[in-house]
Amino acid sequence: MHSAELLVRDHTVYACVMGSRAFGLATEGSDTDRRGVFLAPTPLFWRFDKPPTHVEGPAEEQFSWELERFCELALRADPNILECLHSPLVEHADDTGRELLALRGAFLSRRIHETFTRYAYGQRRKLEADVRTHGAPRWKHAMHLLRLLASARDVLRTGALTVDVGEQREPLLAVKRGEVPWSEVEARTARLEREAGEALHRTPLPAQPDRRRIEDFLVRVRRASALRAG
Repeated sequence: MHSAELLVRDHTVYACVMGSRAFGLATEGSDTDRRGVFLAPTPLFWRFDKPPTHVEGPAEEQFSWELERFCELALRADPNILECLHSPLVEHADDTGRELLALRGAFLSRRIHETFTRYAYGQRRKLEADVRTHGAPRWKHAMHLLRLLASARDVLRTGALTVDVGEQREPLLAVKRGEVPWSEVEARTARLEREAGEALHRTPLPAQPDRRRIEDFLVRVRRASALRAG
């Protein structure tokens, strides 16, 4: 096994299932996407060659981030990372992983509006190009566009990020099956964008994430790792 994969095998602090299974949108044949966070032992950073910031594998559909990189991306309100932290399907969490989960709220801020809607804008442009070129969008991507915008609106309204789509499962799967006209998807997209913008003005979320609290956590974890090695 490659040394990077050993980091995942031996030093994972948090692991979860993401994708359609976490979103409550799984159907027969859905993949199981696994995501995780590993803590590279502190002495590895004392060498010229630093440990990797992320690792693909060793299993299929598995991807992991080193803790510091994961926290950096979460502080930037990266949608994929924040959703990973809020997956309802947690497969593993040691003491460090449980502390990371306890800090979930410290990563949430009004930045979510910008990052989620920017990501959605990029997706919408690709879908519009598909419609122009092929006469129809990739319906699975259209479904996830609506899911992401609804998620952004709801977290801005409530201050809590919920990954499972709940009662929206069937309406979203109808989009995935191509049963909803593209014009209706466009109208829903516009409505969700408007509602997310309105929610931003009344959101309970702070303007910025609690960077200091996250950094204190990272420093403590790195120090404890160094002391164990010593």
